[in-house]
Amino acid sequence: MLVVGGTGLVGRAVVERLRDEGAVAIAASRHVEDGIVVDAQSAESVAAAVGSVMAGHGRLDALVVAAAPSARTLDASRHADPEQVLGAIDAKAMSFLRLANAALPIMTGAGYGRIVGISGQNAFLTGNVTGSVRNAALIIAAKNLADGVAGSGVTINTVSPGMVSATPVAEVEAGRGGESSPSQIAALVAFLVSPLAGAISGESIAVGHRVRGVTSF
Repeated sequence: MLVVGGTGLVGRAVVERLRDEGAVAIAASRHVEDGIVVDAQSAESVAAAVGSVMAGHGRLDALVVAAAPSARTLDASRHADPEQVLGAIDAKAMSFLRLANAALPIMTGAGYGRIVGISGQNAFLTGNVTGSVRNAALIIAAKNLADGVAGSGVTINTVSPGMVSATPVAEVEAGRGGESSPSQIAALVAFLVSPLAGAISGESIAVGHRVRGVTSF
């Protein structure tokens, strides 16, 4: 199982959870000591990383993409600046798409695979064009890919946390999503990449309470 962004807050928790459950979880990021170095914004680097997994293990059962700069790194004063929006889409949604496109031929050829992308509940909110569009684009890309491989044995889903905190509070404010911890997110991802989740595909699942006071379909 390849976890891209595996040295970040959420990705690291996913790697640890999968290993605790007995899976061979390989962390991948731009800077990693125990894993594979990959730049998800480079098609050549992505191809090399997936090729390295296949050369070393002969299979790729699951891909988790948690690679993206934190929303806290985005400049709120430039939230509607087209250059920032495009850069954020490339770093998050297009990185997911590059990785999924590299993994899908292997998975469909094997008749089995799990892909999970980490998006965010900003996709369901207005007020920050960059945060909203980069997450929504990932969800829409994943749904399109999931529909394209429906019935193949490969599933593709997205997970959307609200605020991520080591000590999430139970209260959920109106107009906001609930908080969740990295370990809670990792638990859901671990289920989605397991054989037990074979009937779930094309879904966008919120972690923490989905935005309070807002319905979405």
